[in-house]
Amino acid sequence: MRTPAHFLATLALTALPLVASAQDDMSADFMDHGDHHSHSDFSPLLKKVHDATVQYRDINYTLKNKDWGIGTPCVSGPDHGAMGIHVVNGSRIADGVLDPTKPEALIYEPLPNGRFRLVGVEFIQLADDWAARYPNGGVPSVDGNLMNLVGFPNRYGLPAFYELHVWAWEDNPNGVFSDWNNRVTCEKQPEARRY
Repeated sequence: MRTPAHFLATLALTALPLVASAQDDMSADFMDHGDHHSHSDFSPLLKKVHDATVQYRDINYTLKNKDWGIGTPCVSGPDHGAMGIHVVNGSRIADGVLDPTKPEALIYEPLPNGRFRLVGVEFIQLADDWAARYPNGGVPSVDGNLMNLVGFPNRYGLPAFYELHVWAWEDNPNGVFSDWNNRVTCEKQPEARRY
């Protein structure tokens, strides 16, 4: 069984090339593009996430906190759209708690000149941990919203996990909880490193 520590170690290894370039770019001030939020279907979870993550809009502030670290380079869609750079809180992944005000990952879109813009969050629950905690349980959910299973093997080389994206800072024409957002791009990823 893969442990949360193994999951985090794998994340760290996949992000090593990005960490070096991101650290060089962290001196750039955060570019405030304003609140790009115009969802017509404003769900209660969306509002909770938006309100709870306002302090993380500046990636420099986020990365100064030792609990947060870069988990992936910019993740682009298989045929369209992107997710962005995932900044992960390992202790939140390890605790197995799905709190709508404490997402496990913050998602940033890379912008010109090494800047980053908060666009959404991802809730993450390791499948093995969920099964161990709830052997008769079903699919985990965040505030009543069911999570999606990403099986193993996957493009990240990670153990199976459940995930739920919430596009709290960038409108998504595909839906608030869709994985890929056509309004997010990895084109400005440092060193053009993309997944």
